[in-house]
Amino acid sequence: MKTKVVILGAGHVGSHVAWALAAGGVCDEIVLVDKIPGKAAAQADDIADSVSYASHCPVVRDGSYADCADADITVCAIGKAREPGQTRLDLLGDSVRMIHELAGQLKESPPRGLVISITNPCDIIADCLRRALGMERNRCFGTGTLLDTARLIRILSEQTGIPRAAIQAVALGEHGDSSMIPFSSVSIQGKKAEDTPGFNTENALRRTHQTGMDIINGKGSTEFGIGQAAAHLIRMLLTDTDSILPLSVTLLGEYGVQDIACGVPCRIGRNGVRQVIELPLTASERAAFDASVAVLTQYTELAKQYENELK
Repeated sequence: MKTKVVILGAGHVGSHVAWALAAGGVCDEIVLVDKIPGKAAAQADDIADSVSYASHCPVVRDGSYADCADADITVCAIGKAREPGQTRLDLLGDSVRMIHELAGQLKESPPRGLVISITNPCDIIADCLRRALGMERNRCFGTGTLLDTARLIRILSEQTGIPRAAIQAVALGEHGDSSMIPFSSVSIQGKKAEDTPGFNTENALRRTHQTGMDIINGKGSTEFGIGQAAAHLIRMLLTDTDSILPLSVTLLGEYGVQDIACGVPCRIGRNGVRQVIELPLTASERAAFDASVAVLTQYTELAKQYENELK
């Protein structure tokens, strides 16, 4: 069966997700939607040109919200880009307003497939979108700490000189400055990370937190990393590979957390999130995870206040 992915928002992030999908041959049809007239069509044509010499040439076109109704996956990449000095949490008010408007526009053609939210602050907005669309947590979730984890693996590889494929690690909690790393679960070439020369926990955590801002300060936006991360996630979902990836899903008692979306390892398949994987945490790791959840809880309550004001 042919597979269709709709991307809402054709800016830096949405267009790079689309390009990564096209270049990787992940799906058969990619539809871009944007509120700026002509932008989605221009991005679609540019991306379509880029795969003329590829072995797999998907249909890449612009469309409308109606395309979400029969899409296998709808990606929400709307929102303002972070500016130098801004945290992801600083975007909350604008993002809640945009999600509220989007949900109203999708009422006539609600997504019947999966919905992936990238819009920052990722965890909180993923939960806002899920509630606004009335969807189950397994079908509507965020990219969460997927990009944080990609950065972490790169950093650990640079520290140790070990290829990324031989490193197993994950970031948990907020996709943001309060994320934490359960270093007790990190494996490098099948061994404990602490036994690997060059491994440094403080440096790894600091750089994982700072990398996004370094990129924004240097060039104005992040795009390639999240584009490839989202495309990888979409490939794993469409091919039903039963993978485990760190995503932002609304927790229902896992890790002792209720009704807060948070980055955690998730077993995924064609129908979305199948299971939340609970990693064993040391006492200090648990405290760091709880601190990140406390940040998310505070801003989730603030998001709900914004939602009530918009009703």
